[in-house]
Amino acid sequence: MKLTIIGSTGSFPGPGSPASCYLLTAHDGTRPWRILMDLGSGSLGVLQRYMDLKDIDAIFISHLHPDHCMDLCGLHVAVHWDPAGWGRDRILVWGPAATGDRMADAYGLPRDPGMHEDFDFRAFTPRETVKVGPFKVTPYPVRHPVDEAYALRVEATEKLYGEVATSVLTYSGDTDSCDGLVEAAHEADLFLCEAAFQEGRDDAIDGVHLTGKRAGEAARAADVERLLLTHIPVWTDEATVLEEARGEYDGELAVAVSGVTYGVRTGNRLEAPKTSSMSRIPVSLAEALRKAGGQRDQVLGG
Repeated sequence: MKLTIIGSTGSFPGPGSPASCYLLTAHDGTRPWRILMDLGSGSLGVLQRYMDLKDIDAIFISHLHPDHCMDLCGLHVAVHWDPAGWGRDRILVWGPAATGDRMADAYGLPRDPGMHEDFDFRAFTPRETVKVGPFKVTPYPVRHPVDEAYALRVEATEKLYGEVATSVLTYSGDTDSCDGLVEAAHEADLFLCEAAFQEGRDDAIDGVHLTGKRAGEAARAADVERLLLTHIPVWTDEATVLEEARGEYDGELAVAVSGVTYGVRTGNRLEAPKTSSMSRIPVSLAEALRKAGGQRDQVLGG
């Protein structure tokens, strides 16, 4: 299983990253499957650097704050108004029970049909596993001030180099310290965990976010192989939360960066980030530029 960080900035997009969105890829022996964990503000554009939107197999929404789900509105437009037609089934969207209604409200649509023509909305049942291709996704309730908030435990079983192997990733969603988070992360290969708050600065706020220290405590309690801190807002210092986490957790530790791809079992960085959607210049545009005697850089420069 591969993890690509599409967006890792907390609360709203930052200058170097969209809000929360994570692409997971695994192979079932026949084809690669691609699922998303969250589709937060600003993530839809960056996502297209790494995949065709028509290849999304499912989306899993951790909770209904805009920095985790709002680009479902943009994806609705991509599906519903494609002049060539979408040509695929509705996109499977798992999340809190109110996801379909919330997205219709956000876009100003009547709830019936809302976005149901484009998305197959399905509601999580806590601790009940969902299967999509080689993926098994289990939602665990966590502590955040919304009606439903979940950490997601994702297991992928693949045949690699002639052997069947299972890799495990846990994504915290947004949460403060709680038993559900540790349960979800138990012995995970990779723990993708939020660390939006700082010790000393945010101590008066309970039940909203983790600090680096509390993320490290959860990682240690869950006995995870490696910890990747994410959802760090622009006003929170990455070096500070990294140092806080290191004080509690002595395993492999890093901060999530938009565009980086990791092997979930190995922790290795696998591919270079794509800094422009034009890194995959369409054949049709390349041909048009050739006929016009133009250069790609001239087009980008306006």
